[in-house]
Amino acid sequence: MVDHAAQLADAAAKLIANKVDVLVTSGSAAVRPAQQASPTTPVVFVGAFDPVAGGMVNSLTHPGGNTTGLTHLQADLTGRRLQLLKELLPALARTAVVSRSANPMTRVYLNEAEAAAKILGLQLVPIDVRDINDLDQVFGRARDCGAMLMVADEEFTAHRHEIAALALKNRLPTMFGFRDMVEAGGLMAYGPDYADLWRRAASQVHKIFLGANAGDLPIEQPAKFELVINMKTATALGLTMPPALLVAADELIEEPN
Repeated sequence: MVDHAAQLADAAAKLIANKVDVLVTSGSAAVRPAQQASPTTPVVFVGAFDPVAGGMVNSLTHPGGNTTGLTHLQADLTGRRLQLLKELLPALARTAVVSRSANPMTRVYLNEAEAAAKILGLQLVPIDVRDINDLDQVFGRARDCGAMLMVADEEFTAHRHEIAALALKNRLPTMFGFRDMVEAGGLMAYGPDYADLWRRAASQVHKIFLGANAGDLPIEQPAKFELVINMKTATALGLTMPPALLVAADELIEEPN
């Protein structure tokens, strides 16, 4: 198995050796290696999970150290994702919720899902992925469910094409947190608009270049969210999208990337 932590640490060290002025990272896993590579080079992260609970910064308003960035609200959006699945499938009764116990945010995701499921009248079937190579078994366990919610997890995103293919093979409508999953052939995703997050990260980098200390810049949260639907996948699954969902969608994808 690839040691992603070692790869990230090596990449950060090489960048510091090249005397970069700012390190910009994507996701939670890359923040620590960037911080450890240099105690003084500013670090701006994009899309990290709770950076306070994760020990990356002291607080959202005063991060401290050499780090600032933009977090996401992926766990907080779990209820909305289940609601969208219910809007698509009004008779939906059982939904698989796929996560990894190795992800420190898993318990938060599951708590949010359980609270929403009570309101929506859904029975949840939690599935823990301990080995990413066992995705075939994961979908096998979800076959008696009417849909699947796969929590936002960078490890899943790395296997998005395989996941999309398995969802289609098992004829399972699946909701994701990252649009990358839908671009790869998944059915639907609802989450932060990452293009907007990256634009705002550029603004933070600009402030640092003008002399601001990264640790004095408040951690920002998403302001824009998007619903993305893959229409080709919907057709392949024999689904008719309700007009309300089509209107609510920010983008309809006709072909997977």
